[in-house]
Amino acid sequence: MLPARIAQPPDLFNRRHRTGKLIGMENRRVYTGSMAKRPKAARDRIVDSALALAEERRWRDVSLAAIAERADLTLGQLHREFPSRSAIVAEVMRRTDEAVVAGHDPSSGGEPAHDRVLDALLRRFDALSPMKSALASIMRDMPLDPPGLLCLGLRFHRSMAWTLESAGISTAGLAGHLRVKGVSAIYAAAFRIWQRDDSADLSKTMAFLDRRLRQAERLASLLPLDIVTDAQA
Repeated sequence: MLPARIAQPPDLFNRRHRTGKLIGMENRRVYTGSMAKRPKAARDRIVDSALALAEERRWRDVSLAAIAERADLTLGQLHREFPSRSAIVAEVMRRTDEAVVAGHDPSSGGEPAHDRVLDALLRRFDALSPMKSALASIMRDMPLDPPGLLCLGLRFHRSMAWTLESAGISTAGLAGHLRVKGVSAIYAAAFRIWQRDDSADLSKTMAFLDRRLRQAERLASLLPLDIVTDAQA
C-alpha cells in the first residue's frame, strides 16, 4: 500500500510525516525562530542568491560575480565560503540531506522497506519543492559544465546513501553500494517526472517511484547478493 500523502504545500521548516507525526526541524540553525530575526549568514545569502538568479535566468549565465552582488558580498567574501558554483549546488544538496534525515521516524522500522524508501525519496522532493524552478535551470545547463558535474557526482552518491540510511536501509559493503547505485538511478529518473508534476501531493511522482521500486525489488531478488535485505548494520 502506498504511504498516504498529506494534501498541503511542502514546508521545509515543519512537515507532517505520513504517519501523522509532526516532524520538527527547530534544531536546524538556519531555521530557528531566534535566528530568523538576525541577518542571514553569508553562506545562506549566497545560496539564496544563487537560487534566485537561477530562477531568473539560465544557470550558464549566472556568474560568481553576479551571485556576490545579489548577496551584497564582495567576490573575496564569496570565495571564502564557496570556491565554485558547483560548491554552491553541493551545499543545496547537503541541506536537502539534512531535511531528509530530520524526517526520519525510528518507529517506522517495522514497515516494508519499499514504503520506507518511497517515503524518504518523497521527503527529498518535498524539501526541493520551493526551489523547483531554480533547479530546472541548473539541471538544464549542468551538462555544459563537465568539471562541475564530476565534482557533484560524489556528493550525489552521498546524498542517495543518506536517503537510504534515513529509510533504515544499510549502505555498508558491496550490497550497500549496489543499493545506492540502484536508488540513484530511480531518483534520477523520478526527478524528470517531478519537474513536470504539478499535483499538490506529488501523486505522479509517487506512482512512478512506487512502480520503479517494485521493479528494482524483483530484479534484486534474482541477484546472488542479498540486496533486498534491509537490516541496518
